[in-house]
Amino acid sequence: MILGGSSGFGLATARKLAAHGMNLCIVHRDRRGAMSRIQPEFDRLRESGVSLVTTNTDALDPERRAEILSALAEKMGAGRVRVLLHSIAFGNLKLIAPEALRQRQTGSGLDVRAALAGKLGVDAVKLAAAADELLAAGHDELSELATPPVYPDRSFLDSDDFSRTIHSMGTSLLDWTQDLLARGLFGADARVFGLTSEGNTVAWKGYAAVAAAKVALESVARAIAVELAPHGIRCNVIQAGVTETPALAAIPGSAQLKASARLRNPFGRLTTPDDVASAIYLLSLDEAAWINGDVIRVDGGEHVSGVTR
Repeated sequence: MILGGSSGFGLATARKLAAHGMNLCIVHRDRRGAMSRIQPEFDRLRESGVSLVTTNTDALDPERRAEILSALAEKMGAGRVRVLLHSIAFGNLKLIAPEALRQRQTGSGLDVRAALAGKLGVDAVKLAAAADELLAAGHDELSELATPPVYPDRSFLDSDDFSRTIHSMGTSLLDWTQDLLARGLFGADARVFGLTSEGNTVAWKGYAAVAAAKVALESVARAIAVELAPHGIRCNVIQAGVTETPALAAIPGSAQLKASARLRNPFGRLTTPDDVASAIYLLSLDEAAWINGDVIRVDGGEHVSGVTR
């Protein structure tokens, strides 16, 4: 069962598990216009020979969750869910307060860009445009010269934003886990997975609510790992490196995040959804049964690297 399986980590994991013969139930929430992209992906999953049930609905709605699990129980019976992956990406990406005037006037790279333009005797606007263009083309070393992200200056995170984000990207993992357990749907050796990021310990501007959700998710996962172990359930969290996904694209300054990650990653590239899907598959095998309660980094060594190329 994959919550958020129409793109990114969820879809990549669906492909990987289907390739190894695992039947799938995918819950996703997408606009009708997006289905022209998504439906062919689902068709390919079915063509691989596995059974696939998809539901386009709000995975955070308790009534819809009950309906989905009732239908799943009727279709397959009890004790059949081997994997539950929580890959819901729905959160607020606002600042917690207005940027100070000095930050708006200078910002990352603007001071050095103006100084460099003056030294070279070139127009600062043209230099900025060139830096942006070259960064987009893959010249990551120019990230400090590129135009910094622009954040909304009128709407800031409040308690409701935090509550919704923490529930959707964090504690809703527990809702699904509890309901699957109560209905007897988990198999004898089930695996529950959540997804976190480096934002669990590093502050990125505009990421405060999502970071809080990731920390909450990790706490919930530890509780599941300990309290549900007697039920045969293992729970781990995957901490992916910076990955090109729709969720990343929504983060202000994502271009700079990607450039920084590539510069310090020992392999010089971003993590891919397939990298994460492969790790989830490995952790789903019988041989991984003694791995429980961990946050497992899947980033090619990005988190330990103190060098840039």
